[in-house]
Amino acid sequence: MKAWTFWRRAASIALVGTLLGLAGCNTVAGFGQDMTDAGHAIKKAAE
Repeated sequence: MKAWTFWRRAASIALVGTLLGLAGCNTVAGFGQDMTDAGHAIKKAAE
């Protein structure tokens, strides 16, 4: 596989992953809330 093909495929996968992640949160504020909730869940699990 040529190097440019690898990087093009890797960039495409990263872009799709980012778009799916943002679509799941709907907004930047939603993303912040999701991160806060994840932090609380980790903190509870550690206690």
